[in-house]
This record gives sequence, structure tokens and C-alpha cells, in this order.
Amino acid sequence: PETQPLMLGLNGPLMEHLAAAARGELSPVHLEASPCVSVVLASAGYPESSTKGCPIDGLERPLPSGVKVFHAGTRRSDDGGWETAGGRVLAVCARAEDLSSAIAAAYEAADQITFQGAQMRRDIGARAL
Repeated sequence: PETQPLMLGLNGPLMEHLAAAARGELSPVHLEASPCVSVVLASAGYPESSTKGCPIDGLERPLPSGVKVFHAGTRRSDDGGWETAGGRVLAVCARAEDLSSAIAAAYEAADQITFQGAQMRRDIGARAL
């Protein structure tokens, strides 16, 4: 989950730089990034253990602009929906013009996703503010 907000926040041609590096032609570059945060939704008992098989609700809702949800500890249930399958279940990432807006967007979207025993930290980005 640490890489997801970094990649979502990039404002530039990362692939061009990676391809140049692979060819041995990378020169110094300056990559621009927008503020982006990631809030992990974890299952009950995480990090010591995790609860599996709990249906996840809210993933079908449209996401606001700049918000992406990354699956980690999920799997498809028999009915075609999503259910928990590990400790770090989902990462809700938000990109915005400023850090306060990114934090607010990530938590607003994360609060719309529910499953039994869901837990998340409520202090993401607080020290940076």
C-alpha cells in the first residue's frame, strides 16, 4: 500500500523514464507529484490475524474523481460479490490539489465501504498537515 499513493500521485511520464533506465539511458529527471494518501481497510484481528469470508459492501458505488480502490486481501464470493480474504483488505487512495483535500476524499470514500470487523487508522496524513 505504500507504493499505491506514490504512483497515483505522479504527474508525468513514468514509463518513459523506466524505459530509458532499462536501456541504460536515464538522465537526471524531476518527477512532479500531486498530494495523494492511502487509507487501508483491514479485517478484524489484523495484524495478528485476519477474518476471511466477510462480504464487502460499497465497492459498486461510483468513486469521486481522483479516488481509486486497490484490492489486496479480497476474493470473489460464490455469488460474484467481493469478500475479505486477508488482513489488509483494501487500500483507498485519493489524489487532490492539496493534502487536506486528499485526506478528506480518501476517508469519505473509505467510509462508504463496509464489511464485518472493518478497521482503519484515522490519523493518515495528520503529521504532514
